[in-house]
Order: sequence, then structure tokens, then C-alpha cells
Amino acid sequence: MPAKKKNAVPDRWTDYTAVGKRIPGTRFIAFKVPLKQSFRYHLKQSEVFGPFDLVRMLEKEGQELGLIIDLTFTTRYYRVEDLPNTLYHLKIFTAGHEVPNDATILSFKKAVRHFLRDNENNDKLIGVHCTHGLNRTGYLLCRYLIDVDGMNPQKAIDLFNESRGHSIERQNYLEDLRMGHKRR
Repeated sequence: MPAKKKNAVPDRWTDYTAVGKRIPGTRFIAFKVPLKQSFRYHLKQSEVFGPFDLVRMLEKEGQELGLIIDLTFTTRYYRVEDLPNTLYHLKIFTAGHEVPNDATILSFKKAVRHFLRDNENNDKLIGVHCTHGLNRTGYLLCRYLIDVDGMNPQKAIDLFNESRGHSIERQNYLEDLRMGHKRR
């Protein structure tokens, strides 16, 4: 298999909308990975979605992002320096295609808990993304809703899918959410 070009747009990235809607009753919003400037040459103008596009899109909706949790397994898509300095960024390297392990789930839950505690007096959002803002993102957001908020697994999945505007595709993630034990 040929090596990926440094600024090659991720496979199927253009098939997904940039940003979903805020998950009702939460501070979460899911989106696909924003791409740095050097990727723009490989995209039509209507497909461009970078870090500042993300912030602008949310501001137009009257929303403010306070934290980005990046679940991609690379650092090639954007630089933290490309984000506004008012925004916290946490990188949790999460392999695709496989159900996240307990350490990854715990890191995610801790980050959310700390952010919510430190931001209880505002309504800033927690933005979560993997490559498409769908499978790893959906899994960890649903895992949080199930384990921490006590939500029914199917309700969490439906709420995520509806808010994101795309459905979680990986069956192993869905099976673990529906049948797996709660993760403490």
C-alpha cells in the first residue's frame, strides 16, 4: 500500500458535514477534524474546514467552544498553535477501528469532568473529533452519556447520530455500547 502524502485529505473526509449540532442536554458537539492551511489546495472552496472555520461556524450559531478533545491518531491535520489561545486542546491518541481501551475512556472522562468543573459558570462547549467525527467520537461521547449520565445505550446512540447528522458506522463500537459493561 502506498504511503500517504503529507497533505493528503483523509479518506472519505469530504463525505461528512463539518460540524454537528450540540447534543441536547449536554455541552458536547462533534465535528470532523479541521485541516490546516496546506490541505486547502486539495479541496474545493466549499469543502474547506480549518480550525478558524470551526470557531466561526459555532460563533454564528451563538455557541462558544471551550475545549477540543482530539481523538485522531496523528498530529498531521492541524497545529494547536492554529487554534485561538482562548481554547483548551487535549490530544488523546486513539487508534481507529478498535474499541477504545479503559485508559483512553478514563482520560476522556477525566478531561470532561475537569472542564465541566472549571466551567460550571459558563456554557462553553466541549468539541470532540476524530477523523470524521463519527466512530471514535461517537463511541466516547456515548460511553460518557451511558457511564456517567446513566443514559440508556440506544438512546445515547440515537442522540449522538441525530446530533452529528451521521450515524456511527463501526459495528464493534455499537455492540460494545449496547452490550458492553459500564466502564468506571
